[in-house]
Amino acid sequence: MSFERPRVVFAYDFDGTLAPGNMQEHAFIPDELGMSHEDFWAETRALAQAQRGDPILAYMHLMLEKAQAAGKDLSRDGWRRRGAALPLFPGVADWFERQNARAAALELDLRHFIISSGNRELIEGSPIAGHFERIYASAFLFDTQDDAIGPALAVNYTSKTQYLFRINKWTLEEWDDEAINKVVMKGERAVPFDRMAFFGDGMTDIPCMRLVTDQGGAAVAVYNPAIERSRAAARRLLDDGRARHSGVADYSEGSELDRLAEALLVEMAARVGAHGLALWPQGPAA
Repeated sequence: MSFERPRVVFAYDFDGTLAPGNMQEHAFIPDELGMSHEDFWAETRALAQAQRGDPILAYMHLMLEKAQAAGKDLSRDGWRRRGAALPLFPGVADWFERQNARAAALELDLRHFIISSGNRELIEGSPIAGHFERIYASAFLFDTQDDAIGPALAVNYTSKTQYLFRINKWTLEEWDDEAINKVVMKGERAVPFDRMAFFGDGMTDIPCMRLVTDQGGAAVAVYNPAIERSRAAARRLLDDGRARHSGVADYSEGSELDRLAEALLVEMAARVGAHGLALWPQGPAA
């Protein structure tokens, strides 16, 4: 598969990476459910353990159950309105256009993706939603009235890697389990892993970081310097070899994360150029 310009990818977790905390805590739990964050997540853990189930499915079930009991808006638009208020780390709002301009100057086609265990509908309502090629995140199932009635998709720490393979082969539809499993030779894949960077902040990102790192790409551990647990998680990701790089969650122009992104794009451009020079001549020698 070929594109007009070589395609490269920046993929991001959302909670703790582009935005502080868990999105449900900002957009839903305290104000609408009238319960503390700690109580909600404790109930989620207890339900998952009791049912021997996935914690992602458990939290989605509880969100809907409690919202319905409280008479809250369950419509798709309602969830997106909640997402519009999500806070973002400094510089995130203009990060994407800045990196796109740098990539274009290097004759690269940069695409951005979200790969998150958070809610797709909330992220779709966020101010930055339009910058992403795809938002891969846990999603609700909606009825004919466009009200959420249950989980349609759960994205957990291991299933996140599926979406990196979808990007790698450029088979982007979540429901398409045929194209993703077709044999595509490594050299023919749309976006090689060494043209990907994955930005994440914690344990749920480890499989993605490990995959990208092992395949020659860049895994970046982002952390909030105001939270010691966040700083320690980044340190552990680096020490364990899961991430190649680390940076404070400041996406402003000139920040260390911004300079790192620029360096990664330059590295990808050089790799594309080196690959072209290394190809065997086609046809008989002149």
